[in-house]
Amino acid sequence: MRPANRTRQIDNGGYVRNVAKLCAFFLSAFFSFGAFAADSPKESPAGSAALERAPDTMQARVMGCAACHGAHGEGTDNDYFPRLSGKPAGYLYNQLLAFRDGRRKYPPMNYLLAYLPDAYLKQIADYFAGERPPFPPPAPVKVEAKTLDLGKTLVTKGDASRRVPACVSCHGASMTGMEPAIPGLLGLHADYLSAQLGAWRYGTRSTVAPDCMAQVAKLLNDRDITAIAAYLASLPAPADPVPVAAGSLKMPLACGSVHN
Repeated sequence: MRPANRTRQIDNGGYVRNVAKLCAFFLSAFFSFGAFAADSPKESPAGSAALERAPDTMQARVMGCAACHGAHGEGTDNDYFPRLSGKPAGYLYNQLLAFRDGRRKYPPMNYLLAYLPDAYLKQIADYFAGERPPFPPPAPVKVEAKTLDLGKTLVTKGDASRRVPACVSCHGASMTGMEPAIPGLLGLHADYLSAQLGAWRYGTRSTVAPDCMAQVAKLLNDRDITAIAAYLASLPAPADPVPVAAGSLKMPLACGSVHN
Protein backbone atom coordinates (compact mmCIF):
# COMPACT_ATOMS: atom_id res chain seq x y z
CA MET A 1 0.00 0.00 0.00
CA ARG A 2 1.25 3.46 -0.85
CA PRO A 3 -0.33 5.95 1.54
CA ALA A 4 -0.32 9.70 1.16
CA ASN A 5 3.21 9.90 2.46
CA ARG A 6 4.46 13.44 2.93
CA THR A 7 8.02 12.52 2.07
CA ARG A 8 6.96 10.96 -1.24
CA GLN A 9 4.91 14.05 -2.03
CA ILE A 10 7.87 16.33 -1.65
CA ASP A 11 10.92 14.38 -2.68
CA ASN A 12 10.51 10.94 -4.29
CA GLY A 13 14.18 10.20 -3.75
CA GLY A 14 15.39 13.55 -5.05
CA TYR A 15 14.29 12.90 -8.64
CA VAL A 16 11.35 15.31 -8.56
CA ARG A 17 13.52 17.96 -6.97
CA ASN A 18 16.17 17.62 -9.65
CA VAL A 19 13.70 17.74 -12.52
CA ALA A 20 11.96 20.72 -10.91
CA LYS A 21 15.28 22.55 -10.74
CA LEU A 22 15.78 21.89 -14.42
CA CYS A 23 12.31 23.24 -15.21
CA ALA A 24 12.92 26.30 -13.04
CA PHE A 25 16.25 26.97 -14.73
CA PHE A 26 14.77 26.58 -18.19
CA LEU A 27 11.84 28.89 -17.57
CA SER A 28 13.80 31.52 -15.70
CA ALA A 29 16.43 31.54 -18.42
CA PHE A 30 13.77 31.81 -21.10
CA PHE A 31 11.85 34.63 -19.44
CA SER A 32 15.07 36.43 -18.56
CA PHE A 33 16.21 36.22 -22.17
CA GLY A 34 12.86 37.53 -23.38
CA ALA A 35 13.06 40.50 -21.05
CA PHE A 36 16.70 41.11 -21.99
CA ALA A 37 15.94 40.95 -25.69
CA ALA A 38 12.98 43.28 -25.34
CA ASP A 39 14.79 45.89 -23.24
CA SER A 40 18.31 45.88 -24.66
CA PRO A 41 19.18 48.34 -27.42
CA LYS A 42 20.05 46.90 -30.79
CA GLU A 43 23.60 47.13 -31.99
CA SER A 44 24.45 49.94 -34.36
CA PRO A 45 24.58 49.18 -38.09
CA ALA A 46 28.36 49.22 -37.80
CA GLY A 47 28.26 46.35 -35.32
CA SER A 48 27.56 42.71 -35.92
CA ALA A 49 24.08 41.19 -36.21
CA ALA A 50 21.36 42.82 -34.10
CA LEU A 51 20.23 40.99 -30.98
CA GLU A 52 17.27 38.81 -31.87
CA ARG A 53 14.12 39.24 -29.83
CA ALA A 54 12.51 36.22 -28.20
CA PRO A 55 9.27 35.49 -30.08
CA ASP A 56 6.18 36.60 -28.17
CA THR A 57 3.98 33.65 -29.12
CA MET A 58 2.01 31.26 -26.97
CA GLN A 59 4.18 28.37 -28.15
CA ALA A 60 7.24 30.28 -26.93
CA ARG A 61 5.61 31.15 -23.61
CA VAL A 62 4.83 27.54 -22.78
CA MET A 63 8.19 26.07 -23.83
CA GLY A 64 9.23 25.87 -20.19
CA CYS A 65 6.00 24.12 -19.25
CA ALA A 66 6.83 21.37 -21.74
CA ALA A 67 9.91 20.32 -19.80
CA CYS A 68 7.71 18.89 -17.05
CA HIS A 69 4.20 18.69 -18.54
CA GLY A 70 4.82 17.73 -22.18
CA ALA A 71 4.79 19.79 -25.37
CA HIS A 72 0.98 19.92 -25.45
CA GLY A 73 0.33 19.49 -21.75
CA GLU A 74 -0.13 15.75 -22.22
CA GLY A 75 2.00 14.89 -19.19
CA THR A 76 5.09 12.74 -19.09
CA ASP A 77 6.10 9.40 -17.64
CA ASN A 78 7.13 11.13 -14.40
CA ASP A 79 4.65 10.31 -11.66
CA TYR A 80 4.48 13.79 -10.16
CA PHE A 81 4.02 16.13 -13.14
CA PRO A 82 0.38 16.00 -14.26
CA ARG A 83 -1.45 16.21 -17.55
CA LEU A 84 -2.79 19.73 -18.16
CA SER A 85 -4.38 19.49 -21.59
CA GLY A 86 -8.14 19.48 -21.92
CA LYS A 87 -8.88 20.50 -18.35
CA PRO A 88 -11.31 23.41 -17.94
CA ALA A 89 -9.60 26.75 -18.43
CA GLY A 90 -11.09 28.07 -15.20
CA TYR A 91 -9.53 25.24 -13.25
CA LEU A 92 -6.09 25.73 -14.82
CA TYR A 93 -6.31 29.47 -14.22
CA ASN A 94 -7.24 28.91 -10.57
CA GLN A 95 -4.22 26.63 -10.11
CA LEU A 96 -1.84 29.14 -11.68
CA LEU A 97 -3.20 31.81 -9.34
CA ALA A 98 -2.92 29.43 -6.38
CA PHE A 99 0.76 28.73 -7.13
CA ARG A 100 1.48 32.41 -7.67
CA ASP A 101 -0.33 33.53 -4.52
CA GLY A 102 0.93 30.69 -2.29
CA ARG A 103 -2.27 28.72 -1.69
CA ARG A 104 -0.65 25.81 -3.48
CA LYS A 105 2.91 25.19 -2.37
CA TYR A 106 5.59 23.90 -4.71
CA PRO A 107 8.68 26.15 -4.77
CA PRO A 108 9.60 25.91 -8.48
CA MET A 109 6.06 26.83 -9.54
CA ASN A 110 5.70 29.45 -6.81
CA TYR A 111 8.92 31.09 -7.98
CA LEU A 112 8.17 30.95 -11.71
CA LEU A 113 4.71 32.48 -11.40
CA ALA A 114 5.43 35.02 -8.67
CA TYR A 115 5.40 38.12 -10.89
CA LEU A 116 3.21 37.05 -13.80
CA PRO A 117 -0.01 39.09 -14.21
CA ASP A 118 -3.50 37.63 -14.25
CA ALA A 119 -4.04 38.20 -17.97
CA TYR A 120 -0.84 36.35 -18.86
CA LEU A 121 -1.82 33.36 -16.69
CA LYS A 122 -5.32 33.35 -18.19
CA GLN A 123 -3.87 33.05 -21.69
CA ILE A 124 -1.72 30.10 -20.65
CA ALA A 125 -4.73 28.41 -19.05
CA ASP A 126 -6.83 28.93 -22.18
CA TYR A 127 -4.05 27.48 -24.34
CA PHE A 128 -3.72 24.21 -22.43
CA ALA A 129 -7.50 23.88 -22.04
CA GLY A 130 -7.78 23.87 -25.82
CA GLU A 131 -5.13 21.20 -26.40
CA ARG A 132 -6.36 17.65 -27.08
CA PRO A 133 -3.42 15.23 -27.33
CA PRO A 134 -4.32 11.55 -26.97
CA PHE A 135 -4.44 9.98 -23.54
CA PRO A 136 -1.87 7.36 -22.58
CA PRO A 137 -3.08 3.83 -21.90
CA PRO A 138 -4.00 3.20 -18.27
CA ALA A 139 -1.14 2.20 -16.01
CA PRO A 140 -0.94 -1.40 -14.79
CA VAL A 141 -2.79 -1.90 -11.51
CA LYS A 142 -0.39 -2.38 -8.60
CA VAL A 143 -2.84 -2.89 -5.75
CA GLU A 144 -4.83 -5.91 -4.64
CA ALA A 145 -8.36 -6.44 -5.91
CA LYS A 146 -10.00 -5.46 -2.60
CA THR A 147 -8.22 -2.12 -2.62
CA LEU A 148 -9.23 -1.46 -6.22
CA ASP A 149 -12.85 -2.34 -5.38
CA LEU A 150 -12.76 0.11 -2.47
CA GLY A 151 -11.49 2.78 -4.82
CA LYS A 152 -14.30 2.11 -7.29
CA THR A 153 -16.87 2.32 -4.51
CA LEU A 154 -15.56 5.63 -3.17
CA VAL A 155 -15.25 7.12 -6.65
CA THR A 156 -18.69 6.06 -7.88
CA LYS A 157 -20.76 5.93 -4.69
CA GLY A 158 -18.85 7.58 -1.86
CA ASP A 159 -19.41 6.53 1.72
CA ALA A 160 -22.57 8.00 3.23
CA SER A 161 -21.72 6.68 6.70
CA ARG A 162 -18.68 9.00 6.78
CA ARG A 163 -20.25 11.76 4.67
CA VAL A 164 -17.74 11.15 1.89
CA PRO A 165 -19.31 12.20 -1.42
CA ALA A 166 -18.67 10.22 -4.57
CA CYS A 167 -15.97 11.68 -6.83
CA VAL A 168 -18.36 11.40 -9.79
CA SER A 169 -20.80 13.80 -8.14
CA CYS A 170 -18.42 16.69 -8.90
CA HIS A 171 -15.99 15.35 -11.52
CA GLY A 172 -18.60 13.64 -13.71
CA ALA A 173 -19.53 10.05 -14.47
CA SER A 174 -16.68 9.80 -17.00
CA MET A 175 -14.31 11.71 -14.70
CA THR A 176 -13.75 14.39 -17.35
CA GLY A 177 -14.61 17.30 -15.05
CA MET A 178 -17.15 20.08 -15.39
CA GLU A 179 -16.86 23.57 -16.81
CA PRO A 180 -15.71 26.04 -15.79
CA ALA A 181 -13.43 24.93 -12.95
CA ILE A 182 -13.68 21.25 -11.96
CA PRO A 183 -10.86 19.15 -13.40
CA GLY A 184 -10.96 15.81 -15.12
CA LEU A 185 -9.02 13.13 -13.26
CA LEU A 186 -8.05 10.88 -16.18
CA GLY A 187 -4.55 10.35 -17.52
CA LEU A 188 -2.92 10.98 -14.14
CA HIS A 189 -0.48 8.75 -12.30
CA ALA A 190 -1.63 7.07 -9.09
CA ASP A 191 1.26 8.58 -7.13
CA TYR A 192 0.31 12.08 -8.28
CA LEU A 193 -3.33 11.58 -7.31
CA SER A 194 -2.31 10.17 -3.94
CA ALA A 195 0.06 13.06 -3.33
CA GLN A 196 -2.61 15.66 -4.13
CA LEU A 197 -5.19 14.07 -1.84
CA GLY A 198 -2.52 13.97 0.86
CA ALA A 199 -1.70 17.62 0.23
CA TRP A 200 -5.36 18.60 0.64
CA ARG A 201 -5.53 16.55 3.84
CA TYR A 202 -2.34 18.02 5.35
CA GLY A 203 -3.10 21.58 4.25
CA THR A 204 -0.17 22.09 1.85
CA ARG A 205 -2.70 22.55 -0.93
CA SER A 206 -5.72 24.77 -0.51
CA THR A 207 -8.09 27.00 -2.40
CA VAL A 208 -10.47 29.83 -1.62
CA ALA A 209 -13.04 29.10 1.06
CA PRO A 210 -15.10 27.05 1.36
CA ASP A 211 -12.37 24.56 0.47
CA CYS A 212 -14.48 21.55 -0.47
CA MET A 213 -11.57 19.30 -1.43
CA ALA A 214 -9.87 19.88 1.90
CA GLN A 215 -13.12 18.93 3.63
CA VAL A 216 -13.38 15.68 1.67
CA ALA A 217 -9.70 14.74 1.95
CA LYS A 218 -9.78 15.08 5.72
CA LEU A 219 -12.46 12.37 5.80
CA LEU A 220 -10.22 9.89 4.00
CA ASN A 221 -7.68 7.54 5.56
CA ASP A 222 -4.48 6.30 3.94
CA ARG A 223 -6.09 3.18 2.46
CA ASP A 224 -8.93 5.25 1.00
CA ILE A 225 -6.45 7.55 -0.74
CA THR A 226 -4.40 4.66 -2.11
CA ALA A 227 -7.57 2.99 -3.36
CA ILE A 228 -9.03 6.08 -5.03
CA ALA A 229 -5.73 6.92 -6.71
CA ALA A 230 -5.24 3.37 -8.01
CA TYR A 231 -8.78 3.14 -9.36
CA LEU A 232 -8.67 6.52 -11.12
CA ALA A 233 -5.29 5.71 -12.67
CA SER A 234 -6.72 2.45 -14.04
CA LEU A 235 -9.54 4.16 -15.99
CA PRO A 236 -9.33 4.53 -19.78
CA ALA A 237 -10.32 7.81 -21.39
CA PRO A 238 -13.81 7.93 -22.95
CA ALA A 239 -14.24 8.52 -26.68
CA ASP A 240 -15.01 12.21 -26.14
CA PRO A 241 -13.01 13.25 -23.06
CA VAL A 242 -14.31 16.79 -22.65
CA PRO A 243 -15.64 18.39 -19.47
CA VAL A 244 -19.41 18.40 -19.09
CA ALA A 245 -21.24 21.71 -19.38
CA ALA A 246 -21.41 24.08 -16.44
CA GLY A 247 -24.30 23.30 -14.12
CA SER A 248 -24.70 19.73 -15.40
CA LEU A 249 -23.95 18.31 -11.96
CA LYS A 250 -25.52 19.24 -8.65
CA MET A 251 -22.52 19.40 -6.36
CA PRO A 252 -22.93 18.00 -2.83
CA LEU A 253 -20.69 20.66 -1.27
CA ALA A 254 -20.15 24.36 -1.71
CA CYS A 255 -16.78 25.07 -3.29
CA GLY A 256 -15.26 28.53 -3.19
CA SER A 257 -13.47 28.08 -6.51
CA VAL A 258 -16.65 27.04 -8.33
CA HIS A 259 -19.79 29.12 -8.74
CA ASN A 260 -22.63 26.67 -8.23
